[in-house]
Amino acid sequence: MKTKRKRAKKKGRIARLLASNDERGPLVEPRPEWRTYYKVRKTSVTLRLDADVLAWFKEGGRGYQTRINRTLRKAMTEGKKAD
Repeated sequence: MKTKRKRAKKKGRIARLLASNDERGPLVEPRPEWRTYYKVRKTSVTLRLDADVLAWFKEGGRGYQTRINRTLRKAMTEGKKAD
């Protein structure tokens, strides 16, 4: 019985946090020096990749999703510099 109450309480807390995040608007992209102090909010998505691209990232073992994210972030920052 106690675990159900804890879960319900946690769900309520999470719902309040999500609602407060929506009211504040989008987060500002942190500066690189903030990365040690500030954890960037992650979003779960479904992404369709070519099989060979996914296999190449998975060859490196665990952490392939992090490597994909870093590659995309690098492309994003280089794209901003080119503008």
